[in-house]
Amino acid sequence: MPAFTFEKITPPVHRTPTAAAPKKPRGVMRQMIDRIAERRAKRTLQDERALQRDEKAAE
Repeated sequence: MPAFTFEKITPPVHRTPTAAAPKKPRGVMRQMIDRIAERRAKRTLQDERALQRDEKAAE
């Protein structure tokens, strides 16, 4: 009769990778930031054009 025994350890199960989750569309916050940035850029262009017109009119 043996003094000790070995437990049979099974190898780990290889799991197949799950399907990659589809990329989420841009969040609402990101869309809001984009809109604000676009409006600011348009406003800056309008202000610059107005300044140029005023300078021409003053000449």
